[in-house]
Amino acid sequence: MIRIVLADDEHLVRGAIAALLGLEEDLEVVAEVGRGDEVEAAVAGHGADIAVLDIEMPGATGLEVAARLKEGAPGCGVLVLTSFGRPGYLRRALDAGARGFLAKDAPVDELAGAIRKVHAGGRYIDTELAAAAMTTGDNPLTPREAEVLKAAADGLSVSEIARRIHLTEGTVRNYLSSSITKTGAGNRLGAIRTAQEMGWL
Repeated sequence: MIRIVLADDEHLVRGAIAALLGLEEDLEVVAEVGRGDEVEAAVAGHGADIAVLDIEMPGATGLEVAARLKEGAPGCGVLVLTSFGRPGYLRRALDAGARGFLAKDAPVDELAGAIRKVHAGGRYIDTELAAAAMTTGDNPLTPREAEVLKAAADGLSVSEIARRIHLTEGTVRNYLSSSITKTGAGNRLGAIRTAQEMGWL
């Protein structure tokens, strides 16, 4: 029996996935959580073999949780199940230690097969997302540029960004300018939109 912790902040989605996986003879959802910061305790408390994680959750993102499990529970395989099927998210998930990446609209038999493959030590990646990731190339933004652009996406002014991440206003403007250039956008909003669409933020 493969023991699964399922993490998704959407209660109905989480319940539906758990019910469908429960129909599989070799799969058992041993815990369901709605917050990213609850996953590690659930994995440890239930001896989970696999953690199925959404990306956007309160407390901690699925990508952050994947990195923590890689360090703290290396025996637990991670599969990211998300509605954010963007190439940048796929690359970041793999970098964080996830061994599976699948869109939420995938058929349940595909999800079950992906869980079994990850449990067996393999990888399972949605083929369309893999192809898109290969054609779009690497994230051109440095971690600092992404941090500044993410703060700008939250609606902060240059001075507010500078205070939040302890930079001078001139440095913030430089990072924003380089982000605009690297994303091929015409302005800050365009850079934010492109980076979000690609899953770089």
